[in-house]
Amino acid sequence: MSAAQEPRGYRLLYRTVLRRIDAERAHHGAFALIRLAGRVPGLRSAVRARYAPPHPTLAVNALGMRLPGPFGLAAGFDKNAVGIRGLAQLGFDFVEIGTVTGQPQPGNPTPRLFRITADRALVNRMGFNNDGSAAVAARLAALGADRPPLGVNIGKTKAVPETDAIDDYVTSTERLARHADYLVVNVSSPNTPGLRDLQATERLRPLLTAVRAAADHSVTGRRVPLLVKIAPDLADEDLDRIADLAVELGLDGIIATNTTTARDGLRADSRAVAALGPGGLSGAPLKERSLAVLRRLYARVGDRVTLVGVGGVETADDVWERVLAGATLVQGYSGFIYGGPGWPRALHAGLARRLAASPHTTLADAVGADVRSSRP
Repeated sequence: MSAAQEPRGYRLLYRTVLRRIDAERAHHGAFALIRLAGRVPGLRSAVRARYAPPHPTLAVNALGMRLPGPFGLAAGFDKNAVGIRGLAQLGFDFVEIGTVTGQPQPGNPTPRLFRITADRALVNRMGFNNDGSAAVAARLAALGADRPPLGVNIGKTKAVPETDAIDDYVTSTERLARHADYLVVNVSSPNTPGLRDLQATERLRPLLTAVRAAADHSVTGRRVPLLVKIAPDLADEDLDRIADLAVELGLDGIIATNTTTARDGLRADSRAVAALGPGGLSGAPLKERSLAVLRRLYARVGDRVTLVGVGGVETADDVWERVLAGATLVQGYSGFIYGGPGWPRALHAGLARRLAASPHTTLADAVGADVRSSRP
């Protein structure tokens, strides 16, 4: 089967089978196959040869890493660090696991993951279901160096009072930072009560300062890059405050953006969408807002802070647009659900073509080019 035929084959599989299965059950089934591919050496090599052909022109330096390309899997797919090798064989240049909390927790009651196929979107209210930072740290330790570039995303345990949130993040940092190529403080999921309140700079400053100190204390011989993941629903003035805080604290990066609580402009029937209940919306409808947030952040921080663009990324054009808007790295999640296993390969091939056709020699040259050119 050719690369051109494969996406059509997956689309047919999705329309006839996968969309009829509960979204979370389908995720677990597909992920089991990915994990199998990552555990069997011969199969792992065959999958990588098919799905991850190299594109040397896309190599980037970011967050202290030399990466084969700029495109990674966002947090949420592998919450517990159980399928990292398998995901890398599909062509993701880096994998971000989590969100991991200080204590294990089951998350919200099911059903809690829903497709909105008409909009190529997902709604989730998973609630940080994960095995907890101690279990995940043990799993990562067992992997050793035999893993792809890895980000670890941490969040607040739901049962922990907001007054103890910093201690909870610090606990996870002390356990996980040594296993991470970069660490992400998630203060932007809409599915943990009160979490987004931590985005206010007067609360974010002490949190990030404490996590930075804990990471430095826990890891010797290197500095673990620290990023914060923010919501698309912030007002522009709040985005500016977070951007300024990131520069002030010497933060390594900002991930823009998490899911949205908005339901504006969807093609799907509004009553059907409302019936799904609360949760964060991801996928194509988030594209324009996440891009606008990225542009504003880059205009504010330039190259002083590494920006990671995520939200509504479906095509190579979307990745290229994020790079031109200021993203050194780009992530996806919902597009993987709708695009299937050949999706990362298609994005890399398309991005290599766009770079070759551009006036830029490298991706690094292209980062923020559109924002810079629009300045007076």
